[in-house]
Amino acid sequence: MFELWCLHIPVEDRTSFEGLVELVETTVKSESSRASDRPVYLVGESVGACIALAVAVRNPDIDLVLILVNPGTSFHKSQLQTLSAFLNFVPEPLHLTTPQLLTFLTGNFMKMPSTVVGRGFSPEEDNTLSEITSSLLSSLMFLVDILTKESIIWKLKILKTAASFVNSRLHAVKAQTLVLASGNDELLPSSQEAEKLRDAIEKCRTRLFRDNGHKILLEAEFDLATTIKGAGYYRRSRKTDFVSDYLPPTPDELQQAINRDRILNFITDPVLLSTLPDGKIVRGLAGLPREGPAVLVGYHMLLGLELGPMVTGVPSSTGVHIRGLAHPFMFDKNSEQIMPDSAHFDLHRIMGAVPVTGSNFYKLLADKEFVLLYPGGAREALHRKGEEYKLFWPDQPEFVRMASRFGAAIIPFGVVGEDDICDLLLDYNDLQKLPFYDMLDKVLTRDGLKLRVVVSKD
Repeated sequence: MFELWCLHIPVEDRTSFEGLVELVETTVKSESSRASDRPVYLVGESVGACIALAVAVRNPDIDLVLILVNPGTSFHKSQLQTLSAFLNFVPEPLHLTTPQLLTFLTGNFMKMPSTVVGRGFSPEEDNTLSEITSSLLSSLMFLVDILTKESIIWKLKILKTAASFVNSRLHAVKAQTLVLASGNDELLPSSQEAEKLRDAIEKCRTRLFRDNGHKILLEAEFDLATTIKGAGYYRRSRKTDFVSDYLPPTPDELQQAINRDRILNFITDPVLLSTLPDGKIVRGLAGLPREGPAVLVGYHMLLGLELGPMVTGVPSSTGVHIRGLAHPFMFDKNSEQIMPDSAHFDLHRIMGAVPVTGSNFYKLLADKEFVLLYPGGAREALHRKGEEYKLFWPDQPEFVRMASRFGAAIIPFGVVGEDDICDLLLDYNDLQKLPFYDMLDKVLTRDGLKLRVVVSKD
């Protein structure tokens, strides 16, 4: 995905914040001039995030993508500011005994893979307390040797300078920005800071990781590449192309998608059937062709719950990867802000969903892809009482003409049972008859988008 570069700051180095920014800026300018048609990604954690923001402020014309991890812009609202003053009165080597400082320097050992922590210590194994303590003690002694109190005070001073510099210039950041915030950050109020940056930076989105700590990049279950792909931030040119920029899911990403629907699949136990060329119906997908282009055309049932078994079941059993044409709502920044989790649609993007447009449909067929199409769209998935198993297709489905142009196979499919798992008690028409509907309408109208999503006929 990337050609990786790393800024390494030696422990004894005393380069100022401005000097660090200039070092990164020089490299960014060099790479940008060498390949001006490609974006340069800057991934910065804590003070590194401040450096990335400063470079973006100073170079608005360079195509940058900023990935800010628990950014240090919140330094003045954190425990670290108090800690920097406290360290002046603590003798060496006791300066490393402060819990907050240990977390700042090392992160959470229990969440790190054994390759990071070292041989002989693996959080997945049933280690005794003495083994864990021994491993932590040896690591602490190593830190005492290389991180003097003066070094740490200098690092905190750099962070304070960096936060002050960047916070006064956030309005000037034009780069595409993704903020990754840990919900269990013990040092910085990263969750609140992510919201502040989202509002201050025009092209900014956020992702919250509720169970992760400050050093999220070192934690075993976190995958930076998956996060970038899920947020729709991976691109190879100046503009995102959801077709050509797409990377198929890794085995781990496919397993994530399967696990998300694990409870639903356990309860409903879905079965996939297909038809062989001789007309025989068989269990499994032996009747599905293995070469594209092809268009899988079907209808949504209640809430589109059939999507999970469909999108994960096909690649799992056949190796065929399908690309779904999805509602633009799933790709909009404003949509993320009204969802319970801003990453709600990330797995859809990882599994291949693209905004439903004629040009995207054309490009997918031209690349001989398997395209998943629901002509009835969201209206079909959000059907009302008495509309079970009812199609909401347009009178003239234009996809037929497009498919014939590329000689694509059209594979119709249906779903049985999903509309029977529950009964709708209220729908839009019933809501209008309720005595409190006018009050509900006024409350939801404060957020027009929310009104359309919740109660609109559309």
